[in-house]
This record gives sequence, C-alpha cells and structure tokens, in this order.
Amino acid sequence: MPNVLTTDSLFATHLREGEFAGVRIDHADPARASGPKPDLRLTKRALGPVAVFGASNFPLAFSVAGGDTASALAAGCPVVVKGHPAHPGTGELVAGALSAAVAASELPAGTFSFLQDGGIGVGQALVSDARIKAVGFTGSRGAGEALVRLAAARSEPIPVYAEMSATNPVVLLPARLAEAAEQIGTAFVGSLTLGTGQFCTNPGLVFAIEGDGLERFLAAAADAVATWAPGVMLTPGICSAFAASSSQVSNHSGVSLLAESGTADLRASAKLLATDAATFLANPDLHHEMFGPAALVVRCSDLDQLADVLAAVEGQLTVAIHFNDADHIAARRLLPIAMDRAGRVLANGFGTGVEVSPAMVHGGPYPSTSDCRTTSVGTMAIERFLRPVCLQDFPEDLLPETVRESNPWGMPRRVWS
Repeated sequence: MPNVLTTDSLFATHLREGEFAGVRIDHADPARASGPKPDLRLTKRALGPVAVFGASNFPLAFSVAGGDTASALAAGCPVVVKGHPAHPGTGELVAGALSAAVAASELPAGTFSFLQDGGIGVGQALVSDARIKAVGFTGSRGAGEALVRLAAARSEPIPVYAEMSATNPVVLLPARLAEAAEQIGTAFVGSLTLGTGQFCTNPGLVFAIEGDGLERFLAAAADAVATWAPGVMLTPGICSAFAASSSQVSNHSGVSLLAESGTADLRASAKLLATDAATFLANPDLHHEMFGPAALVVRCSDLDQLADVLAAVEGQLTVAIHFNDADHIAARRLLPIAMDRAGRVLANGFGTGVEVSPAMVHGGPYPSTSDCRTTSVGTMAIERFLRPVCLQDFPEDLLPETVRESNPWGMPRRVWS
C-alpha cells in the first residue's frame, strides 16, 4: 500500500506542476519573408478509456490501483480494470475504495470500472471493444503477446503497453569479486529469493569471468541457496510452471546444478545452476525467464566473451554491473551494451527494488515490454495515455486553457516568438 500511495502522490504533484501537458507555443509571424507563419499551439490530450489487466504478483502496486491505473487516470483517461484470479477479494476491496473515491470527488461514474476475472474471453472482449483506446498489462509473455496481436487486429489498432518477461542479468567484474565475493553472493541470493523469486526484476542470470573470485561467489551463493526455506508461490499454476522451466534448464546437458534448497509440498525450491559461455550462446532456450527462485551462472573465459554473452540476451528490465575502481575500463566497455539491452542499469546493486520516482524507468526492449519507449513506474508513465494535438490560428476564447496566451492555469511552456 505505501507504494500505491507514493505513486498517487507523485502523479498528483506532477499534474499540479503541469509539465505533463508538454505545452509549446510558436507565435504567428504574418510578415515573414518566406510567407505568413501561422500561430501554432501544442498540448496533449487523453487517449480515451484504458483497459488495465491486474498482475498476479502485486495485488496492489501493479493491479487494480497500481501504476497503470494511476497514470491513466492522471492522463484523464477512464479506466476499466480486469482483476486477476489470484486475488479476487483484494481486487474487490481496492475497487470499492476507488469507486468510493470517484463518487466523493464528484467525478463521472464511468471514471473507474472493475471486472472480476471471467476467463480469457473477458479480456479478449475488453481489448476488442471499440471504446477502449489503450491497454496496460503486467504478466506472462504469452498472454502479453496475445493481447498485442488482438489489439493490432482491430479495425482501429490501439497500443498495448505490456510488461512481460525478463531475466535481469547480473554482471560480476573480477576486481569487485576479489574484494567482496562472499558478500555479493549472499546478497544475490537474497534478491533472487525475494518474494519466492516472483519479482519481474528477479536476477535470473549471472555473467562472470572464471577465477578465484567467481568460485568464492558461487560457494557463498550455494550456501545461501541450500539453507533457504522453500517458499510459497502465487498460484499452483505458477508453481508448476516454475518447476517445469527450472527443471528444463537444470536437465540441459551443458548445465550443472550447484545447489538446491529443500523441498516441500506446494512450495518452490531455490536452484543455483551453472554453464559455460559457449553453451549459453549456442542455446537460446537457456536465456528465457524461469519466474521463480532459480538462476543460471554463465562462466566466461575473458572480458570479450562476457561482452558477447551480455549482447546476446533479449531485452531486459534491468542489468546490474558490479565493479570497483580497478574494473572501470571493463565497466565502461560493458555499459553501452547494458544500456542497449535494458531500461535500467544498476551499479553494484540488484534490480528487485523499484523506486517510485520521476526518473525511474521500469520498462525495456522486447520482450521485457512491448514498447521500449515507455515506463510503467514514475511520472513518465503518463505519456503512454496522452497524444499531442496542435491547434493552429484559433482565437484565444476557443483555445483550451493549457495553451491560452493568458495561461490561466500557470502551465509551464516553451514559447517561440
């Protein structure tokens, strides 16, 4: 709930500041030598009703009252939320609170609507409805891609902003490992197993150069995995899918199982797996998300091979690079590759914490999201549900308040004379 309240407060401040409207005014010049120049005024307008699909793993922050809902409402778009079957009661309670807030604020009744999950058909009907103008989604790659195809097949295609799949590589450079391998190994497993590995920013891949530092890291990480108590997953389906995907990777001929936690009925076991760079590069099926507390460590022979491995992964939400001053040359080489592959690049950290901030990017190249130009966290998320409109040569009294010369709302603006 603190995350939800922080997000709402952030957007309220963003709206009061007025930057979201992106106002640009270019005044007319009837006497321009090349011909009369028109008066041009740019502002942004809400797309229209938005369908939001609640996520399984965050019943609050990425569901009924999550960032997609908050940013769409902030843009001025009515929202229709399709609840997730993993938490129908929570969804109903939050939807009731939002509906009460809409009524108390004397907003139109259609500002917010909530549909309990009724199967795939409900989501398909929602996205296909001509009144829906955009979609926000957090979930699996298969479901996200299906929604993208459905929206593109409409007579009026609409954007789908889907957060789908990521393995969020962690790159460990030698000098940093030499000084802190054990601490990094323990901290890594803490991030890997947070929420039983069900964070979208869960670190599922580790890339490092072979050496004593890597072996010490693996020993510490293996100890932490072996002592981790098996965790409850969100749904039986997610639990069985994780068991299948992690077993597929661990049973691969080029992969070894370094450590595994204990087992328990209906609970997930953590796994630490390892392979070499040649095997990883030759087998794209090893690049895929397992969505749970399992990670694959890729041993690289040198920096060149590590760079090749990092460049080979699909689009990511995060890439983390662990380095110290002695690693700066290597880090400088890897940073542009990491920036090409991810929406957020971290120094000496893990991506499982996502700060709600105007500067945050929670998104990335495909398949981490369906549109790498956006974010679902932070004030820039509002841009997904706005479109620019230019008004040419209108009299002052017909212009929207945002672009009037008198600027009654005190909106920030760029002006050309």
